[in-house]
Amino acid sequence: MGTKSVKVKTLADKYGISVKEIVRELTEQGFDASSGSSVIPADLVELVTSHFDELMNARKKGGKDAGKKTGKEGAGGKDSSASANEVHVKPPVTVKALAEALGEKPNAVITKLMMMNVLASINQTLDTDIASKVVAEFGKVLSVDKRDLAEHKEEEAEKVLSAKGEFVDDEKDLVPRQPIVTFMGHVDHGKTSLQDAIRKTNVAAGEAGGITQNIGASIARCGKKAITFVDTPGHEAFTAMRLRGANVTDIVVLVVAADDGFMPQTIEALNHARAANVPIIIAINKIDLPDAKADKVLLHMQQNGLTPEDWGGNIGVVKVSAKTGQGIDDLLERILLEAEMLELKTNPKRPGTAFVLESQLEAGCGPTANVIVENGTIHLGDPVICGEYYGKIKNIIDHTGARLKQATASMPVKIVGLSGIPEAGCKLEVCRSEKEAKALAEERSASRREETLAGKAGNTGSSLEALFADSENASKPSLKVVVKGDVCGSTEAIVESLKKLPSDKISVEVLHSGIGAITENDVLLAASSGAIVVGFHVRVNPGVNELAKRENVEIRLYSIIYELLEDIKDAMAGKLEPEKREKELGIARILKIFALSKGPKVCGCKVEKGIVKVGSKSRVFRKNVLIFNGEVRSLRRFQDDVKEVREGMECGIRLDNFLDFEEGDTIQFYEIELKKQTL
Repeated sequence: MGTKSVKVKTLADKYGISVKEIVRELTEQGFDASSGSSVIPADLVELVTSHFDELMNARKKGGKDAGKKTGKEGAGGKDSSASANEVHVKPPVTVKALAEALGEKPNAVITKLMMMNVLASINQTLDTDIASKVVAEFGKVLSVDKRDLAEHKEEEAEKVLSAKGEFVDDEKDLVPRQPIVTFMGHVDHGKTSLQDAIRKTNVAAGEAGGITQNIGASIARCGKKAITFVDTPGHEAFTAMRLRGANVTDIVVLVVAADDGFMPQTIEALNHARAANVPIIIAINKIDLPDAKADKVLLHMQQNGLTPEDWGGNIGVVKVSAKTGQGIDDLLERILLEAEMLELKTNPKRPGTAFVLESQLEAGCGPTANVIVENGTIHLGDPVICGEYYGKIKNIIDHTGARLKQATASMPVKIVGLSGIPEAGCKLEVCRSEKEAKALAEERSASRREETLAGKAGNTGSSLEALFADSENASKPSLKVVVKGDVCGSTEAIVESLKKLPSDKISVEVLHSGIGAITENDVLLAASSGAIVVGFHVRVNPGVNELAKRENVEIRLYSIIYELLEDIKDAMAGKLEPEKREKELGIARILKIFALSKGPKVCGCKVEKGIVKVGSKSRVFRKNVLIFNGEVRSLRRFQDDVKEVREGMECGIRLDNFLDFEEGDTIQFYEIELKKQTL
């Protein structure tokens, strides 16, 4: 942090050598420098100064080329020690850095890459595997120095008050905390309804289509004890949101409908719970239904590696009915029993940390984050960092809408005051000061940009094979979409679902996804690229609909993800060219040729099969060889023009631009049907 750009003249003064020599050295290393006023960018200053430090040290030890000579001797095998054969590079590994570590010119490295079908520029970041192969070409072994990353993470941790090693809990400060329980399971198996019965609320009725579309958290009381509940969506599109629910939880209640048993999302949710390594309680819901089969659920449990207590295992099973309330008390007792065995504790005196369940942009509030406090206490006014964003907490709002002065462990609250919308799943932590939080957020943002660039370079590889593949994909049609959602998790789920829509004929390209109302910028982006705008639980800003009409951009609004995905599938199919299918109509044989005083010849025919229509396609065959392909211009029966002639009848036929008829020729009639393609 804080590094500024440097002029060539400044470098010359620092190292006591001429500007001309500095320029020559920089040019040899691939930098764009021509005079003393040339500027070294801030992000390259460290690399340049490091190079000149090594260069000056080498001169002191015996000449300008001493360092390079030693490196090349190692490459040639004169020094057989393993350390001399290793090339150490700091991440990210760029072509320039690799060349310097090898003691070679950047062009030499670029040439080696070209021989490996990889096209790279001097400042391009290389994948570690590719870099290792390049180094091997020079007879050495690559070692990517991880120490710097570790030191950076340690420095980052020191700036966060709640980092391990900074704050040591005193045993006497630890107090019990309420359990965090996540309800998971297949769609429509009753997760939200079951919590409604516990909380005596009616949340499910307020969900679009009765389906939970984002992660919600609330608190329920059982006697003097409280339980934090987290509800997760069951639809297959919300995989990442279910995973976040499992990561923050102490106990998972896996809800299984008694009439259905284990379903695909049940098994997926089970895997998330296992990965989180938390206790699992099976709630067999809808036990009141006539076709309820609890034994079927127990069998499915056994088949998926869960042995119920009644069968000699250790998995608790509770039969419940969200509709009648049957078994609700038993379920709460089982949850509290599991929590007691876990001995959950927190230190309210330590700076708070929280897990982001959901984030959004709200009118009048700006960026907000729905979090569950993991440990410590978060106070109003605390400076915090959350992913790449920072801020000072302006408001803490609980699940009932009440404003709080502080939030303690296991509490679900909404945080207001962040500088941006954090990604769901990241951690919110209290810092020493807002200034420090801002600096750390900027570091994280810069680090992420570097990782993104490195990932792009490593994944694409710029190989010739990739270029050919891109060329082939360019001819494949695509439906371009701009997606706007109400919250981060829903938008993420929609984008991932759109990417997974199966089709070998057409793809979905998400040009942009964001949170909040549909704006003029969204419409203009769609207009410039021929895209449609899809909104999920969002409104359209004033004046945007009029702009969309002028720009011929379609805006579609949804509240249920099923409907959104089905409509997009239909739009994909509609964008495909219809399939053309040939339908045979009939066959006629030419009996006689009539030459008229005016106009072209007419052939007298007998329809031997099917039907002949004016305007139908026709093929003329002579001795089974195709000699003409055209259309039926007109049909005559006796002295009358007719539209069609059926099997067994004789008629006069005039074809489009064909006069070379002979008796005995066969005419085949057909028409083209257009059929809508499927994905």
